[in-house]
Amino acid sequence: MAVFLLILFAQIAAGSATNAIRINQLGYLPGAPKVAVFCSLAKQELSDFTVTDAKGVTVLHGQATPAKPFGPCSASYRLVFSSLVKPGDYRIVAGGITSPTIRIRDDAYSGAADTLLYYMREQRSGYNPLFRTVVHIHDGIVVDDSMRAGKFVPVTGGWADASDYLQYVMTSANATYVMLMAYRDHPKSFADHFDSQGLPEKNGVPDILDEARHGLEWLVRMFPSDSEMYNQLGDDRDHTYWDLPPTDSADYGWGKGKERALYPCTGKPQGLFKYKNRSDGFASTAGKYASAFALAAVLYEKRDPVFSAKLRRKAFSAYAIGKKSPGVCQGAPGRAPYFYEEDNWVDDMELGAAELYALTRDRRYLRDALAYASREPVTPWMGADTAKHYQWYPWHNNGHYEIWRLASAPDRHLVAEYYRRGLQAVVDRADNGFRIGIPFIWCSNNLMASFATQAYLYRRMTGDSRFREYEQAAIDWLFGTNPWGTSMVIGLPHDGVFAHDPHSVVAKEMHVELTGALLDGPVYSSIYRHLLGISLHDPDEYAPFNTGFIVYHDDVGDYSTNEPIMDGTANLSYLLSALADRPH
Repeated sequence: MAVFLLILFAQIAAGSATNAIRINQLGYLPGAPKVAVFCSLAKQELSDFTVTDAKGVTVLHGQATPAKPFGPCSASYRLVFSSLVKPGDYRIVAGGITSPTIRIRDDAYSGAADTLLYYMREQRSGYNPLFRTVVHIHDGIVVDDSMRAGKFVPVTGGWADASDYLQYVMTSANATYVMLMAYRDHPKSFADHFDSQGLPEKNGVPDILDEARHGLEWLVRMFPSDSEMYNQLGDDRDHTYWDLPPTDSADYGWGKGKERALYPCTGKPQGLFKYKNRSDGFASTAGKYASAFALAAVLYEKRDPVFSAKLRRKAFSAYAIGKKSPGVCQGAPGRAPYFYEEDNWVDDMELGAAELYALTRDRRYLRDALAYASREPVTPWMGADTAKHYQWYPWHNNGHYEIWRLASAPDRHLVAEYYRRGLQAVVDRADNGFRIGIPFIWCSNNLMASFATQAYLYRRMTGDSRFREYEQAAIDWLFGTNPWGTSMVIGLPHDGVFAHDPHSVVAKEMHVELTGALLDGPVYSSIYRHLLGISLHDPDEYAPFNTGFIVYHDDVGDYSTNEPIMDGTANLSYLLSALADRPH
């Protein structure tokens, strides 16, 4: 019966067996572009559409704009209603079907960034407020380092990266940084409803800063001295058991549920078993440490000067290590061939240098930042058809924006031009009805959020709105304007269509909604077919819309499209805080 109801619900959301009107379920800002997409699984002619208000009165009659077919949509039309600016509830009628309720609101994104923090708190190691206990209390034992192998280092804390319990500095440092950046730029978007442990009690600190500090304290433990820089906690031996965090029984060679493996940066390829990564330096990790610590040192200077001073020292140390040892420190594989294959590092050092310049006003750091920026002006995935798993990370380069904030006019123009080039490369591929030009690699929603964020930052930096339509299209995609008509963030909006069967033992076994979690998102069908260990547990309620070159499944068995991701959730916090703070 449950499966039947899910299928019925999906069919209702779809509009009909072959036609659907896809909208941003979270809502539209009055001054923003407003577009719905009509998707037909069969050839269909559509000439016009109407918009009705809550009373059923027609308030707009528009022409349907034909667009290039995309995914399962054999025919697609863009239904533009941007001229409608009056807040209210509306519906679109086109091709004999009616859309879900469309919300136009000044506060459409109010509170959305705080909602993401629900998932961040659920992902905590150390004290976890969902379980009301400390999880992963034994971490960790150093491996893959002949000088320190077997050493215990106390690194409990931080966040699990996804629905497994692996933890990476690569993603956690970036997550910490973007949350700090979101608070710095848009403090009005964040409330205080939880304490530092993540329990529902005010403590006089914005919740985003509580969460960022949880990340910072773990990063400090993972970088205990200038001669010890750690990068990863756990490996895919974690996947052997389907366990909840308090009862995690993964065995790393010294007993079930004991300490997890702790991987240091070594500047050399790593991997304990058959597979090896391509690590050749420290800078990708060191630069991320430096940027997070430097920005935090500024933001915590008045709140906690002792902590701020410690972060300041560690920012300088991390940056020096990155300068001394250029190259990447990739994720370490275990038994499976999948790992974080980050191949770029100059963007991380650029951001670290930019934040040290903001901290010190020492122009040597600004010169470094500009030099690094010139070496990778465009994040390489932009305009590409595909990429390896996390090959070009972070997905957008905040370093260009940080240089712009403090540099001279010529340098500001230069880094804005870098952003423009990357955006244009994506837009050149976005000639379809959804105006989407990203490659649908694993964790495609990360790319979607980053494209929209870079477009927003470019618009803020320059006043140039040439990419505004595509920026909004990426936002809309995340909240339902996609072939499946589902929000890619669980619980946003609370009355919308979103995943109810994510790839998560916590959601499955505890029957809790992972509110605020951004999902991996759709992948190329070719990727999905060749991944190991995937099998759907229930009939595919989106089967009619999984016939194209990309697929998405709301099924616990699909870890490639339906697994929540911590770093993507944190990454989205900046964009949603900006939309709430600057509603245009």
